[in-house]
Amino acid sequence: PLDHPGTGAVWHLTKRVFDLVWSGIGLIGLAVLFPLIALAIYLDSPGPILYTQERMGRNGRSFRVYKFRSMIPDAERGSAVWAEKEDPRVTRIGSILRKTHLDEFPQFVNILKGDMSVVGPRPERPEFIQELAEDIPFYRVRLAVKPGMAGWGLINQGYGASREDSLVKLQYDLYYIKHQSL
Repeated sequence: PLDHPGTGAVWHLTKRVFDLVWSGIGLIGLAVLFPLIALAIYLDSPGPILYTQERMGRNGRSFRVYKFRSMIPDAERGSAVWAEKEDPRVTRIGSILRKTHLDEFPQFVNILKGDMSVVGPRPERPEFIQELAEDIPFYRVRLAVKPGMAGWGLINQGYGASREDSLVKLQYDLYYIKHQSL
């Protein structure tokens, strides 16, 4: 199901050009907004402006995703924790950044580097992929394509906060993988 007429060599080149164009536009937007967002984060809570986290990309390749910090520093204290609705670790500015998805803008750098695509399944943390792959059949199929900033699962399901949410989101992601097109 992963090999259909829309996923040939021309598809990969077309999608990469699409990603480069949108990442260029996104980076211009980031350059304009960065000083304002950085100042807001700095004034709201101590800690770094940007946050990096290990995620898994296409074919299970590990990479570091860039985001504006939306939680208190050291929010997880050593172990991976699912984000919750009304998560107490989220800062005031972080709440606004998450609702508007502005915290994701630094990921345009990941797209430019080729780690991610504009559209695709959201990249997940290795710890969660390991857990979810043990419980949910075909979960690793998500790794057949580059992860994206936005995807069919995110649009229809939102951010996953549990195994149950991940199962529903996986169904959308598999639909996207099978039917992807411009």
